[in-house]
Amino acid sequence: MRLLYLECLALAGLTVYLVVLDLTSRSENVGMAVALTVFAALGVAAIFFVARGLGRRTRGARGPAIVIQLFTIATGGFLLQVGPLWLGVLMMVLGVLTGLLIVLPASTRALGID
Repeated sequence: MRLLYLECLALAGLTVYLVVLDLTSRSENVGMAVALTVFAALGVAAIFFVARGLGRRTRGARGPAIVIQLFTIATGGFLLQVGPLWLGVLMMVLGVLTGLLIVLPASTRALGID
């Protein structure tokens, strides 16, 4: 749950950065820039609610949490190819670690899925 909150915080930071870029840069494609910013903000809300659901031990929060980790791993793989290598490795490690913690037997018992 704490790692999901960490992911939420990192995505919130990215969203703030995107808002600053939207307001200060001269883009030819303003619609795409705003759409990306809104998408990032929706991601922050989704991760927050999933993390909160896991914190409250809601059974239905486990599936979305795993899907979020799959997206994190996929994004890390993309960054390994085109972006900063260190960030790609960090995202993949975070995604795998969080995903494993979600499916561990102790987490399964805590969520009452056992």
